[in-house]
Amino acid sequence: MPEDIIAGLDIGTTKIAALIGEREDSDLKILGVGTHPSEGLRRGVVVDIEKTVESIKRAVEDAERMAGIEIDAVYVGIAGDHIHSVNSRGVIAVARGDRGITQKDIDRALDAAKALQIPMDRQLIHVLPQEFIVDDQRGIRNPSGLFGVRLEVLVHIVTGAITSAQNLYKCIRRAGLEVKDLVLEPLASSYAVLSKDEKELGVALLDMGGGTTDLAVFYEGSIRHTAVIGLGGRNITNDIAIGLRTPLDQAEAIKRKHCVALSSLIKEDELIDVPGVGGRPSRRVSKEQLGAIVEPRMEETFTFARREIKKSGYDDLLGTGVVITGGGALMPGTVELAEHVFGMPVKLGVPQGFGGIVDPAKSPMHATGIGLILYAIHNPEKKEWLNGSETGVFDRIMDRMRKWFDDIA
Repeated sequence: MPEDIIAGLDIGTTKIAALIGEREDSDLKILGVGTHPSEGLRRGVVVDIEKTVESIKRAVEDAERMAGIEIDAVYVGIAGDHIHSVNSRGVIAVARGDRGITQKDIDRALDAAKALQIPMDRQLIHVLPQEFIVDDQRGIRNPSGLFGVRLEVLVHIVTGAITSAQNLYKCIRRAGLEVKDLVLEPLASSYAVLSKDEKELGVALLDMGGGTTDLAVFYEGSIRHTAVIGLGGRNITNDIAIGLRTPLDQAEAIKRKHCVALSSLIKEDELIDVPGVGGRPSRRVSKEQLGAIVEPRMEETFTFARREIKKSGYDDLLGTGVVITGGGALMPGTVELAEHVFGMPVKLGVPQGFGGIVDPAKSPMHATGIGLILYAIHNPEKKEWLNGSETGVFDRIMDRMRKWFDDIA
């Protein structure tokens, strides 16, 4: 696979999407897009290896057929209830304050920041820098050469369950692909749907998937808070199936064709046909009844997200508001309902910054896939997270941290 060819693999609860792109100087050209229903995952976690492998193969084959290129390595999005994050800090005394802060001092501060007690069943996925503080002077992006006696670094650490990552890795390897890196999905999506100004002024990104809804809060150019909300599009499908007494596949079809997030958008006396379960006859049901099922679940999802934003402490600092993306954001009325719940401006996040096959890829449902490729362009180092020794893993984390500091300096 040529070096200028990059592939992203978004392994979700309801769909698996493979996207193949070509880097042309600093531009991205999308060559192929492939999707296939995901049947082996639950809330972002693999529960059936064989079904997951088959879905990966189908999605990749479709993307390869469209692109006319075979791929052997992918950048993979990771999400799910097992993802946890925490902010950490490292503080050191500068060895020789009369010579200014050196790279060795910066490395020692980074070492101190990642010296957390992480349970044996979890692994580090990201250590994302936020800022340096030199002698109480905050907001420093690169302290090299500055004079000071005390150096502090703030970082955002993301961990995941080792077994969940290993199962994901195993499925991808069995599908004949190499994992170049595991990337937190809302972080990947941010590369596709957020501008530099939004990240600088403050924004909350809500990636609405089938099994979970992922949140990332950005401020002053850095990621400040991440969280996973255990609600997604599949919950709405289940609610419809139970509330209208119809099979799950029919509930999914009804959701895609008829559902709106805001009941006030429904016209009076609109009726839909609802197939029965187990050979029972179909019934005519009003859309208002459907709205009474869907709107409370969507509102609940946004309410949980609002609580997480408040918990982050950045709820009053989101100068640009909220951006929602992912397949769950496509339901009509979602933006309007979100604005009502969050009490701030909300916009739909559509992937930007690429050419080529634009129409199939320019959809919120492909924000993660496009973002994975853009992430690879900005972070070109190859990672093998599940290979090598523990020391090797920490070395790679340090390399990633240095690259992030270079980018924001």
